[in-house]
Amino acid sequence: MTTLPLLVDPTWLADHRDDPRLRIIDATTFLTQPEGDGYYDVASGREAYEREHIPGAVFADLLIDFADQSAPTTFTALDSATFGARIGELGIGDGDQVVIYDQGADMWATRLWWNLRLEGFDDIAILDGGFPAWRAAGLPTATGNETLPAATFTARRRPELLADKQTVLDAIERDDVQLVNSLDGATFAGSRKTYARAGHIPTSSNVFFGNLVNPTGGAKDPEQVRPLFEEAGALADDTEVITYCGSGIAATYLAFQLARLGHDDVKVYDGSMTEWAADDALPLQVSETAR
Repeated sequence: MTTLPLLVDPTWLADHRDDPRLRIIDATTFLTQPEGDGYYDVASGREAYEREHIPGAVFADLLIDFADQSAPTTFTALDSATFGARIGELGIGDGDQVVIYDQGADMWATRLWWNLRLEGFDDIAILDGGFPAWRAAGLPTATGNETLPAATFTARRRPELLADKQTVLDAIERDDVQLVNSLDGATFAGSRKTYARAGHIPTSSNVFFGNLVNPTGGAKDPEQVRPLFEEAGALADDTEVITYCGSGIAATYLAFQLARLGHDDVKVYDGSMTEWAADDALPLQVSETAR
């Protein structure tokens, strides 16, 4: 049973940090966006976590431990059994409550939120504004590495929350599915080449995840972002929504904001543009303004 709100603020977490069922996870990962064309650079946030983190938090390495290292694309979701074993080793088990944060863009926290929901775990909250908001509130921090006793996590895969390449290819021909790209406007349009080929998947609309964030780094209120999703066709009745981005990270921030609007059945295309653009047999569309 879900008992946590989807989003909590630093005051709430400070008041509940010592609750016996509560587990806090730092999911920090760093992404560097190059000037002009070029691939993104990513790095683990482990050193940043060890340098400073919320007291009691454990670290989940999304780049290494919680991604399939044998997959051709970065950040590919683990199989259920492996994910269950690794999150259990981290100390997250059945019946726990989880608050996730990161030390930059909250899309890394929402990536782990989606990973957990994919495996049937729902009692999760995101710390609004992440670690910067915690520090800005003048709350205490810790250093080094913290651990929890291993726990039993029962993974129950929800395939309805995961889209693969074939699912997306089929969606292009369906009127009852809306693809939503979460990348910046230039990358979506195709005027900037960030992946193997420029452009977006045909029939996609665009909601840049950065437009869902307020100036202080927290999540905009649901009613502030509702018009963006309405314009993108993501709130239409009887419409299935699939979000995608570069490697299935920012797409989870859209899924999170849609969940706050009552749509918690959004699929995420895990391979996203990294996989799609690398396959020359798959269609891409470039906007007229980018030609």
